Amino acid sequence: MSVDVMATLRAFYAAEAAYLTEGAEFEGMAAHLAADVVMYQASSLPYGGEWRGHEGFRKFIAAMGENWDGLWFDEQQFLSDQNRVVVYSRGRLRARRTGRTLNTSLLQWISFRDGLITEFRPYYYDTSAVLATLTE
Repeated sequence: MSVDVMATLRAFYAAEAAYLTEGAEFEGMAAHLAADVVMYQASSLPYGGEWRGHEGFRKFIAAMGENWDGLWFDEQQFLSDQNRVVVYSRGRLRARRTGRTLNTSLLQWISFRDGLITEFRPYYYDTSAVLATLTE
C-alpha cells in the first residue's frame, strides 16, 4: 500500500495553521510527524536551531506561537518524489507582539519515511524581514 505524502503534508499544514491561528492542539501536527522528526531553523530567528523528536517539535511550535498569532497560506506549490517534497509557500504571518503582518515566501525541503514527516529544512526569502516584523 503506497502512502500519499502530499495528503500527509497538506494535513500537517492545515494543523499547523490551526495551531498558530486558532490555538488548536499540537497533536494535530504530531499525527503527521515521525518520532525522530527534525526541524532545522535559521539560527538568526528567535526560534532558530535544530528541534528533534516530538518533544523538540512541540517546543519549536510553542516558540513559533510565542512570536506569531496568525498564519495564512496564499499560495503553495509542490514538487515531489516518493520520499521528498519541495514546497514553495507564499503567505502571511501576524506578529503577536507588534501586530504587524509579514507577507513573505519560503522554500521547504521536507523528507518522509513510511508516510510521516522526518525532516523540515526551510529556506526563508528574507530573515531580516521576519526579524523586523517581530521587533517593536
